[in-house]
Amino acid sequence: MKRRKTFAGIATVALVGSLALAGCGSDDGDDDNSGSSGSDNTSDSSSPAGEKKGDGKLVVGTLLPQTGDLAYLGPPEFAGVQLAINEINEAGGIDGQQITQVKADSGDGTPDIAGASTDKLLNQGADVVVGAAASGVSLSVIDKIVNAGKVMFSPANTAAAFDTYDDKGLYFRTSPSDRLQGQVIGNMAVEDGHSNVAVMARQDAYGEGLAEQVKATLEEKGANVSEFILYNADAENFTAEVNKVAAAKPDAIVLVSFNETTKIVPQLISKGVGPQDAQLYFVDGNMADYSDQKFDLTGVKGTFPAPAEVDPGFNKLLDSVADGGKLKDYTYGPQAYDAVMLIALASLAAGDDDGAAIATKIVEMSKDGEKCSGWAQCSELVKAGTDIDYEGASGPTDMNDTGSPNKATIGIQEYKGNKYSQIDSVSGVLE
Repeated sequence: MKRRKTFAGIATVALVGSLALAGCGSDDGDDDNSGSSGSDNTSDSSSPAGEKKGDGKLVVGTLLPQTGDLAYLGPPEFAGVQLAINEINEAGGIDGQQITQVKADSGDGTPDIAGASTDKLLNQGADVVVGAAASGVSLSVIDKIVNAGKVMFSPANTAAAFDTYDDKGLYFRTSPSDRLQGQVIGNMAVEDGHSNVAVMARQDAYGEGLAEQVKATLEEKGANVSEFILYNADAENFTAEVNKVAAAKPDAIVLVSFNETTKIVPQLISKGVGPQDAQLYFVDGNMADYSDQKFDLTGVKGTFPAPAEVDPGFNKLLDSVADGGKLKDYTYGPQAYDAVMLIALASLAAGDDDGAAIATKIVEMSKDGEKCSGWAQCSELVKAGTDIDYEGASGPTDMNDTGSPNKATIGIQEYKGNKYSQIDSVSGVLE
């Protein structure tokens, strides 16, 4: 693969890697509930040394999308969780105790079912909640989870709001802030030779944050942002917004959306700014398999957090535990697997399945020790008292003190027809 030059991002993000360019999201949440002090995942709410608060049996609750606009992300995420649990349990569990799982549907916020689903998980004894996928859904239930003293660990939240949220040191994620993805997209558009770019995004915590970062990067790189449009994702149609985009005559369009993509793309095509007329860029919220649609996405590029190199073997393992067999999409499956691995390793290190105790060890498991991967290798090191640096299926998992990755990789995707494949990747460090 041809490699492009290394480039640096703006502000606090440094990007390294290649763009061989020939190579979560959220609902109606907002930032109003964010605290000013931010997270401190060295929480002092853990049990005193020697005193265990848990019952010795780790229960993982999964709050992931089975319905709604992000339902396509549910199967790979559920599979990632199940794959990790199977691997741990087949090796004897945590100190001889099997991990159990309780599941619930997060939806996408319309209608709001996440609150009731969270109550279900807590009532069933979940010590940790893996989810949600949508940043806005997570913002709607985070207080309920952390106020119950439970860990909340999302494989897919990317809104920057979580970097400063007052989460009692109990919130974590294995996907990077959209500060990184936004810069990768903006840089990619400029590297592709585009100078007049329209940005169209859903109006919520996820869409606005990512779109603003894309805009800032484009302008910093010298491109003109011809239109910056935030839309109501629940609208029946997007005629007015698409008309504004078409009138701006962009040479590229960044579309930050969920499933409403299936409505927007036909309208872009009808106005002469579809994928065959202007370069179209997708993001993690709409990078999906569109085989059931009549439009043609050939040449559309997009991004989502992903390993630097796709591992077909790991994807086959996800297929082996997925409901219904082979998955159509694998997005955030590796991150879900890594979330459970970090939770289990932290529980082992803490000697407790209590949420607060687990929280004190998660960041420690992610960085600055002896590199290891998989349960068998990492758990033996932890039992021996060795500091570890868990290397995940999604790549490095190094976290900062807020429980967010400070190292991550964004996969560059490209469509042939209505299916995509990874053509390159960009790694970044968030300081």
